[in-house]
Amino acid sequence: MPVIETDPRDMNALADEEFRAELRAFLHAAYPEHLRYLDRRPTIAEIRPWLDALARKGWLAPHWPREHGGMGLSIGKYLIYYDELGRHGTGRLPDHAIHLLGPLLIRYGTDAQKARFLPGIAEGREIWCQGYSEPGAGSDLASLRTEAVLDGDDFVVTGQKIWTSMAPHADWIFMLVRTNKTVPQQAGISFLLADMRTPGITVRPIMNLKGESEFAEVFFDGARVPRENLVGEIDRGWTMAKSLLGDERITLGSPRQSAYALERLELLARETGSLADAAFVDRLTQLRLDLVALEASFRRYVGMAEKGQRLGPDVSMLKVWATELFQRITAEMVELGGELGGFKRAVQFEASSVDVMNQYLEATPPTIYGGSNEIQRNILAKAVLGLPG
Repeated sequence: MPVIETDPRDMNALADEEFRAELRAFLHAAYPEHLRYLDRRPTIAEIRPWLDALARKGWLAPHWPREHGGMGLSIGKYLIYYDELGRHGTGRLPDHAIHLLGPLLIRYGTDAQKARFLPGIAEGREIWCQGYSEPGAGSDLASLRTEAVLDGDDFVVTGQKIWTSMAPHADWIFMLVRTNKTVPQQAGISFLLADMRTPGITVRPIMNLKGESEFAEVFFDGARVPRENLVGEIDRGWTMAKSLLGDERITLGSPRQSAYALERLELLARETGSLADAAFVDRLTQLRLDLVALEASFRRYVGMAEKGQRLGPDVSMLKVWATELFQRITAEMVELGGELGGFKRAVQFEASSVDVMNQYLEATPPTIYGGSNEIQRNILAKAVLGLPG
């Protein structure tokens, strides 16, 4: 594990260009060159040196308050941070706890829970997975059936989770469980933290279209979880679930994937001579404008979250916009790739390559997980536009 030597400086005091320059120097010095611009998510083993480098510097949780091990960045510095990571072509970290669980524990966790779990996340020592979706309870999350029955000082958990991101590699899971069947669905849910090594927990990896096993089914057969691992009050987990889903939709609404895909599309266009096609240039210009608009919306919602403002149902718009823009860009890549675009291998040019099909396949799942875009549209129609449902 890395020796933590947290940078004592307040990065918000630096001028933006100074901060950018420092980030760039650090990226060039610490990020593995062979992992730049991967058209897939790096494995835990591949990304571990970068995870440790960020942890050593105290830069793994840019938006957390400094007193909890984060950088405490302002919205402007936060956006610069991820912009520079994107420009450098860094791979995605195992970041569920950084973006989702950590902020939730800071808001709702006990002092003991913060002391136990936040350092392990901020220092990259413990990998977490998210246990929300179940067979028959994905977008309709309130219908979940995994049950947790209190028995002395433990909850006895029985049930199944599915599409559990990072479960094959995780040390811990944060999950929603049903603790009361006699009340309305949303009122009988609790939020638990469980060690993945607990007897009675079994992980079965799911192979995706790209031949990778980022997701898994997780089975609970009488697994005992200490009561002290309950976050918030019993039967009141839905409040935290809504908070976490809002944070997740900001994460899924990040323009980073679309910005990277647009760079690869422009590279493909230059290499194939498509920039001479006026119809294509018109479509490319629209994609560029849509990306600018997405970046502006993302900045607004990140600013609200930073100020502790409650995110309303309209945040669903950000998730829909970002994921469908990513899809549109990658669909354009397949068109430009021609016959080579349909193969699951990189299209090789003289000085570079673009893995067209891999990008296209990467763009499909985000419209489904975190609440499918159809469900997001229903939320917007009912809760924002006031339409009958």
